[in-house]
Amino acid sequence: MSPVLGDRPAIPTNVKSETSEDVKDIEEAILRPAGRSETESRYFHYPYFDAPGKQVHTAGQTAKVAIVGAGPVGMTAALTLAREGIPSLLFDNKSTFNDGSRAICVARPSYQILQRLGIAAPFVEKALGWTTGRSFYRGKQILEFKMPDSEGEKFRPMYNIQQQYIEEFLWNAVSANPLIETRWQSSVDGIEDRNDGVCLTVKDPDGVYSICAEWILACDGARSNIRAKRGLRLQGQNFEGRYVIADVQMDHDYPTIRRALFDPRCRPGGTVLIHRQPDNIWRIDYQLSENEATEDAIREDKVRQSVTAVLDEIGHTGPWELEWWSVYSANTLALADYRDGRVFFAGDSAHVVPIFGVRGLNNGVADAANIGWKLGWVLNGKAGEALLDTYSPERRGATLDVFANASKSARFMTPNTHGWRLMRDAALSLALDHPFAGALANPRQMTAYTYSDSPAVAPDDTNFTAGPVAGSVFQDVGLNGGHLSEKLGHGFTVLCFDEELSARLEDAFTPGRM
Repeated sequence: MSPVLGDRPAIPTNVKSETSEDVKDIEEAILRPAGRSETESRYFHYPYFDAPGKQVHTAGQTAKVAIVGAGPVGMTAALTLAREGIPSLLFDNKSTFNDGSRAICVARPSYQILQRLGIAAPFVEKALGWTTGRSFYRGKQILEFKMPDSEGEKFRPMYNIQQQYIEEFLWNAVSANPLIETRWQSSVDGIEDRNDGVCLTVKDPDGVYSICAEWILACDGARSNIRAKRGLRLQGQNFEGRYVIADVQMDHDYPTIRRALFDPRCRPGGTVLIHRQPDNIWRIDYQLSENEATEDAIREDKVRQSVTAVLDEIGHTGPWELEWWSVYSANTLALADYRDGRVFFAGDSAHVVPIFGVRGLNNGVADAANIGWKLGWVLNGKAGEALLDTYSPERRGATLDVFANASKSARFMTPNTHGWRLMRDAALSLALDHPFAGALANPRQMTAYTYSDSPAVAPDDTNFTAGPVAGSVFQDVGLNGGHLSEKLGHGFTVLCFDEELSARLEDAFTPGRM
């Protein structure tokens, strides 16, 4: 276990420990209309990936870094390592991408990570950018919020894009990179520590074999097999509210604006969320009431009935097709430490967060980028292994920051006690006549975490009185027909505001890089 650096932030109150088997309603199976296969989609073609073959079953295999899980987090980690010149071996037990659109909202900080990897272009081209959200109470609009944005920013605050496309675009980059080897249909069934690394037992259709790696990145999701085999547990809080999540395809003339309906006619006392996606796909989340059994609510006829009621609420009378549906509940769960010896946990294997505020995928991508460059620098000899001790404090701190904001949103969206419901309903009622109260319905969208307290960030003893503090994401600005972010070098970049000093620095360092 990595050493503790400073006081460890506290897990949220009402703590409940969970084993990976106990985590319910987090990653439920995707359900499709009768007669449709598991990966049959109205708009997306799922590829099929063969198993690697018997030729990989050789004795004495080794790898610098083995990554378990080829979802968005695992592929981002592999690409980040490759950017540092570090090869990796990527395992996934499936034969294609994750089914269903799942995570759809990608935030600006994630796009900045994709830009550093040189792969942002297809995401920008396909996704729908948005800045605005509207909240309604009993059919009346009580809030319109706009996320911080400016013409100087290269990317919009938020983009809607289905997870299948996220994985496809990442895979296009992974499969073209000679430093990344991917083995599909390969499950990691065993993990054993060695003096100089970790050995994995891998099972594929051709049998079982072993491979040893210097470092392991566990990116295998909320039901992480690696986490279970290490005897680790998520800890945190479970919220009572249950939501059915459904994607429908329809021509609906409404801008790309996040809509929240509180106590609508279609779901009295509940909440409905609506998001637009590419390909005329609309995400509809609707809250189940206490007297609705989950097993009954996810029947296809019940889902169609509920979706019809939601569409009638928003004035859509045209045809529509059901793509898929599932059910989830809100949870704030995390490991006490994201490092266990030579094993690092990233994404849902390390933490599970509520979807409110679109923090799940974005938090995982940030995990992957963080551990990717740090592990790359250590393996390159650019930094000592002490740098790896900063991963857990930084990224676990980011998770707890997410918990603080997402918990507020979750309690507002799905009050878990009579007191919270009374306060929520009072605020909504007040907002009907007093606009200031509508701000309480703001979902607190995901923002990048500030690493000011990280052991890797030096105290800010500069004389700057404005601008971002040390450890925060800088604000992009327009610069000579482009953007400042496009001028940054690979690694640390010095921004100089004095011409004489700049000339001296150019003599000492490679321009644009440090």
